[in-house]
Amino acid sequence: MSENNQFDLFLLGKDLNAYKFMGAHLIKDTNNRVIATKFSVYAPHAKMVRLISSFNNFDGTNHVLSKVDDRGLFSITIPENLEWVVYKYEIHTFDGKILYKTDPFGFFAEERPNNASKVYDINGYKWSDDKWMNNKEKLYDKPVLIYEMHLGSWQRKYSEFKKYGELADELISYLKYNNFTHVEFMPLYEHPLDDSWGYQGTGFFAATSRYGSPKDLMYLIDRLHQAEIGVIIDWVLGHINRDAHGISYFDGTPLYEIEDKHLRENVVWGTNNLDFSKGITRSFMTSALTFWMDYFHVDGFRIDAVSHLFYHLGDESKGQNIAAINYLKELSTILFSKDETLIFSAEDSTAYPKVTHPVSLGGIGFNYKWNMGFMNDTLKYFKLDPIHRKYHSDLITFSMVYAYNEQFILPFSHDEVVHMKGSLVNKMPGDLYSKIANWKLLLTYQITFPGKKLLFMGQEFAQFSEWNNNSEIDWFLIPEHKHHHQAARFFRDLTKIYKTEPALYELDHNPNGFKWLIMDHHDSSVFSYIRKSSEEMLVVILNMTPNFYDKYEVGVPLLGYYEEIFNSDKDVYGGNHQYNGLPLETKVGNRNNFLQFINVKIASFGAIILKYKKELKKKWKFL
Repeated sequence: MSENNQFDLFLLGKDLNAYKFMGAHLIKDTNNRVIATKFSVYAPHAKMVRLISSFNNFDGTNHVLSKVDDRGLFSITIPENLEWVVYKYEIHTFDGKILYKTDPFGFFAEERPNNASKVYDINGYKWSDDKWMNNKEKLYDKPVLIYEMHLGSWQRKYSEFKKYGELADELISYLKYNNFTHVEFMPLYEHPLDDSWGYQGTGFFAATSRYGSPKDLMYLIDRLHQAEIGVIIDWVLGHINRDAHGISYFDGTPLYEIEDKHLRENVVWGTNNLDFSKGITRSFMTSALTFWMDYFHVDGFRIDAVSHLFYHLGDESKGQNIAAINYLKELSTILFSKDETLIFSAEDSTAYPKVTHPVSLGGIGFNYKWNMGFMNDTLKYFKLDPIHRKYHSDLITFSMVYAYNEQFILPFSHDEVVHMKGSLVNKMPGDLYSKIANWKLLLTYQITFPGKKLLFMGQEFAQFSEWNNNSEIDWFLIPEHKHHHQAARFFRDLTKIYKTEPALYELDHNPNGFKWLIMDHHDSSVFSYIRKSSEEMLVVILNMTPNFYDKYEVGVPLLGYYEEIFNSDKDVYGGNHQYNGLPLETKVGNRNNFLQFINVKIASFGAIILKYKKELKKKWKFL
């Protein structure tokens, strides 16, 4: 395709690969030797554009870009190999301003606090993940356990960031050991401020230089794929950083943003909203996402703040953001045409309908949505003093009212463990024992409830302190404190059950995979439900109070035996070892609308998983 034709597509919002002609590119001869460097930038309201760089002492007098298209495309070709040089565009506006901008399509950038772009050869990495890429499957009936992490505070090296490659061995070992199927990285594109966690981006085509080069990140993802771990990238689609060097007001006008100030500015976040009625904005963002799929082999995106894409400023009273809604439909169609196994999830707190329904069926086109209602209701319930929980059973049961309206991911995310909200275990009431027992109960509920799972780093071993992005998570707790060593073992064993029991994931999005057994025992605050696969059935029992029950009668749908395969009160998990050692045989009698029941020993704040067996396949010695 000629550059003119591609520029036409860019303006129309139809360019899926705008980075191939925009930005800085090394030109090579037939011997693969670099003979020149070409820079192209779109700035329709610029009077003049100069290239300022380390190679010209940041004086662009002799390097003025030519306006190669009257619609605003500027370009310059310099007959030198300029790989690794830093550069910016010096944009002169018609009203006399001079702006110094990084390249919107730059592949690399200086390490903060500097912010110029770097010429970088994005091509040439030799991938070794063919097996993963060629054998990926759709995940709807598969186990999905996502480890959400901030790369800069998972581990540190002498208080400094570890590089992408330095993290690979330990991260992969840790993820595999804890049975995670995917890792979700908080934004890894370039951003100026560490404390923004990446959510205020300036370089959507540039893997952040904090942790190394783009090819270093490719290496990390390559290694993850070789270990059969999927990679999801957190992505802000709807708004951009306002910093002067970024794409905001790129040529002195809101080039990519909404023109109306009242709809453009997110005052709380300090960002500007993008305008998806503009073809250039659609081409820019679509190209960025396809770029990360093609060059970084990512397996999914979690789209942040989708409420602001459905409604202007996330406020339903300000009206629907029709341009953004239409763009989401268009984008989802494009992305799934590239990879039908993609995870394309929405972080959405609204009740907007059909978010995870296909566009062909009137939906938006995401295939997953974070279940914010589940997260909020569940944490609200668990923070209650157990004596009051009997009055709030609806916080547990209500999630099933809408559980199959969308395809959900059940998140306990970073947002819930910062800003004085407390870590998961520290939200729990009571003394140390009660806190950890409740934490085990909480995670068992999440893992056994319908929907895919996501957990933020540090919460898997019951870290007590809030997440601090300026230091690594509290690894010292596991070897030095018995409670956290036991908590880590509990989590590992629980997730092993999750991955090996199809009843916990095969029918996640099918109502036939779940049935309440007990949902109205308000005084005892005991809940029970069934999880089913095509061939197996599990019974989950949760005791939300400190009361101990030596024999709690639970009605069950089938005669036979129910064998305990998991119990949160085992002593190896720091519990009192109140468990059901032998298979429980059903007794005849009407209990909670079933004709047979089992007598179950349930520990204080205990969580139990039983597996149904019509008959025992091995001989038990009943004493």
